[in-house]
Amino acid sequence: MSSNGVSSLPAYSWEEIAEHKEKSSRWLVIDDYVYDVTSWSKKHPGGSILLGHFAGQDATEAFAAFHRNSIDYVRKFLKPLRIGRLEKGQSLPHTDVKEDFEKLRQTAEKMGLFNSSYVFFALVLLQIFALEVGSYLVLSYYGVNWLTWIVSVFLAATAQTQLGWHQHDAGHLSVFRNNKLNRIYHIFLICFLKGTSGHWWNHMHYQHHSKPNVIGKDPDVRMDKLFLVGNVMPVEKAKEESKPSMPYQKQHNYFFLIGPPLLFPVYFQFMTFRHAYTRRLYLEGFLMILYYARVFVLLYPLLGSVGAVLVYYEVMRVIESHWFTWVTQSNHIPMTIEKDEPTGRAWLLAQLKATCNIEKSFFNDWFTGHLNFQVEHQ
Repeated sequence: MSSNGVSSLPAYSWEEIAEHKEKSSRWLVIDDYVYDVTSWSKKHPGGSILLGHFAGQDATEAFAAFHRNSIDYVRKFLKPLRIGRLEKGQSLPHTDVKEDFEKLRQTAEKMGLFNSSYVFFALVLLQIFALEVGSYLVLSYYGVNWLTWIVSVFLAATAQTQLGWHQHDAGHLSVFRNNKLNRIYHIFLICFLKGTSGHWWNHMHYQHHSKPNVIGKDPDVRMDKLFLVGNVMPVEKAKEESKPSMPYQKQHNYFFLIGPPLLFPVYFQFMTFRHAYTRRLYLEGFLMILYYARVFVLLYPLLGSVGAVLVYYEVMRVIESHWFTWVTQSNHIPMTIEKDEPTGRAWLLAQLKATCNIEKSFFNDWFTGHLNFQVEHQ
């Protein structure tokens, strides 16, 4: 028996581990050791759902990806949860891919490719402020008419869209070298300047990155109530419903009529406040309310009525929602959308299977907030 007791741990096969994938019993594998995260999942800062997506699977690469800046600290919490190890010969396939990807990551890190540019992010924030101020000055200086109203709405929508890309960078802890500063900055951007819950965004977005284009796990493709995407989802829906609940054969006609218009102005608005309320995120809720108060205080004297302010705001969100949908879905919807594999997928292969890049150009880089480099981002 070794000093740390590792050799005395029971050995489990993948078949045994795969049996523990329900909420009542969740096991996962990290670096060939088996961990019981059933109780810990409720305390997990990233949420229990994220851990549940890897229950019964290998989570080694996901663990490294999500804790890149604090992995040594987080490992301390794993020790009490360790219950066993993988049986010999039970390692996952594609180990060569994993090793090559790790070498590539280390090379990129040595080259400084993960270092952020404060000048770049300062210019991005300055652009957002300029667009916001411009949307207000157009109405206050030139008066309210159809032309100034349209120009102002598009400036405001552009500001909010670019702010969406920028908060995405902060949410991925990419702006500052200090994680705490990134989180504070993210809350400032998404709650105070955008009126959305940062905790809700993390909750949804981390699931997307952990299981991109995986049916039942990636919230970005959880749209079968209205739309069917990929080759697997339509077949599964046909098995579930003898009579379709939607005219899916015509979804290409109604997608842009009800998809983006419902996404930001209705779904996001409801879910983000619901999340802040149910999770008792009072600071986030307060900052979100301040955003809407600011919008009302600035626009009401110019537009003259509550109804006019609401119309302005909703049109702005619809424009932003269309923009967001075009950018985010062009990277993923054309790719493979299917159910998860029993033991999970190698991180690199999962990202490449579900992601594609969009051609680089000055306009594309700006329009997408550099998310046209989706493969590198994933």
